[in-house]
Amino acid sequence: MTSLLELAAGKESAEVTDWAARIGWVVGLLLFIALVYWLMREGWKWRGTLQGDLPELPAAPDDPGPARLELSGRYHGSTTAGQWLDRIVAHGLGTRSRVELTLTDAGLDVVRPGATDFFIPVAQLREARLDKGIAGKVLTEGGLLIVTWEHGGKLLDSGFRSDHAAEQPEWVEALNNMVGTPDNKNDKNSTTEGTAR
Repeated sequence: MTSLLELAAGKESAEVTDWAARIGWVVGLLLFIALVYWLMREGWKWRGTLQGDLPELPAAPDDPGPARLELSGRYHGSTTAGQWLDRIVAHGLGTRSRVELTLTDAGLDVVRPGATDFFIPVAQLREARLDKGIAGKVLTEGGLLIVTWEHGGKLLDSGFRSDHAAEQPEWVEALNNMVGTPDNKNDKNSTTEGTAR
């Protein structure tokens, strides 16, 4: 008899779930997420307003000439040149998208399905290099093709990632040859070799 009483006393009823508290937490979390999203959206719009002095993007000429190089991949955004976190959002330059690049004697044609296309005339191209990051996208060293160009009196860096990363060095060489920019890596290597000898 004693053991039955001890057994009954040992059993406790299961805790009752406080559904009101749980629902309150879920609603609070959803409101917090909505607030963060709204603040990010307003920040994006504010940044676009600050960059309102940037002129409209140039369109490709009717006859840009034959393609020297073509590339399919992704466009990861544009920043102020040399400041890889200062994203440019005006005129859709902040929108990530698929991209088709075509290099001709007239310049660089940037075709972006679902986003604004633009054209960089050869006179506005400044240099190309391989780098590892641009506003919100970081890859391995040399994973991004960065093209520096001038637009509206401002130097911009635009980041691209080819579907076939092995072809990116060829783009750097071709772009730099077009604008007369020496290949910095080759210069560094030749300096190192000369020092070693």
